[in-house]
Amino acid sequence: MKTNLVDLSFHELETFLVGLGEAPYRARQVWQWLWQKGCRDIAAFSDVSKSLRAALAEKAEVRWPEVAREQVSTDGTAKFLLRLADAEAIETVLIPEKDHYTLCLSTQVGCALGCTFCATGKMGFRRNLTPGEILGQILVARQWLWDRESPLALRNLVFMGMGEPLLNYDNLLAALEALHHPQGLDFSSRRITLSTAGIIKNLATFGATGLGSLAISLHAPTQELRERIMPVAKTVPLDDLMAALNKYPLKPRERLTFEYLLLDGINDSPEMARELVRLLSHVKAKVNLIAFNPVPGIPYGAPDPGRVEAFQEVLRQKGLTATLRKSKGADIAAACGQLRAEGAAAATAQTP
Repeated sequence: MKTNLVDLSFHELETFLVGLGEAPYRARQVWQWLWQKGCRDIAAFSDVSKSLRAALAEKAEVRWPEVAREQVSTDGTAKFLLRLADAEAIETVLIPEKDHYTLCLSTQVGCALGCTFCATGKMGFRRNLTPGEILGQILVARQWLWDRESPLALRNLVFMGMGEPLLNYDNLLAALEALHHPQGLDFSSRRITLSTAGIIKNLATFGATGLGSLAISLHAPTQELRERIMPVAKTVPLDDLMAALNKYPLKPRERLTFEYLLLDGINDSPEMARELVRLLSHVKAKVNLIAFNPVPGIPYGAPDPGRVEAFQEVLRQKGLTATLRKSKGADIAAACGQLRAEGAAAATAQTP
């Protein structure tokens, strides 16, 4: 199989081109075509010599994930089912904000953690995504916006889609480094957030890179409840997770974001809110509350709005910053916990 150029880091691209007999500086030209211009046709690299284009075409290709299906919500959220080269599939979600778009990125096909409220967890783990497959989601989404001449640009990236990012750390790191390249996609670390379900391995290493902010999918303030709804808590107890987070490197005035999915009658009581305040009292924290979006086959219901408000008020009264995230894309199963990549084999490319 030909080398996929979007899977290569900048230095790997340099090495690849040197292997073709080219000078290392040629990598900068090719890199800009791949990332700044989003060009998939090697023959169109107009400022690259014909001989190099011919050599590249023989040995390499520019392969993006294939859009097998796209859906657009009534609120403007777009969800893409992307088919990969081996026919596996993932989903990525483009979310409109007031003055920009945010992209929710997947890092794995499926997920091994099996959180009981998450549709992705029911898929099980299939495999890790390559750096090019992670970054390819951005290229697809950006091209979709370009094609529609969107006045709003893609500005924020959140690794909150399918999979656990810290269990695909090497490929994630390669993707993050490419994201920051000034001649590439050139995303600021302030615009990138990684969400973990509570994996300690690679946690401090990621923090030391400064390549993005951290969010923790907590969803329960006690070990007993967390273990019941999130099996990862059996191998990473809550006390161990909080101890690791207490040592996590933060910039001045930076806080950790804790995501808390409110499940009807499970974790949405005022008592649970007070437990959460106690748990987070020793870390610099803010809480992002999310009302559960019902998913077929998942045994939970959406919380009563009054209970959501009461939960949030307890946190606020105790001095804890707590915002309620408005779910988007629920009508196309693009909201939090709803991604599952069904129907990839049968889906055909289509527009809404």
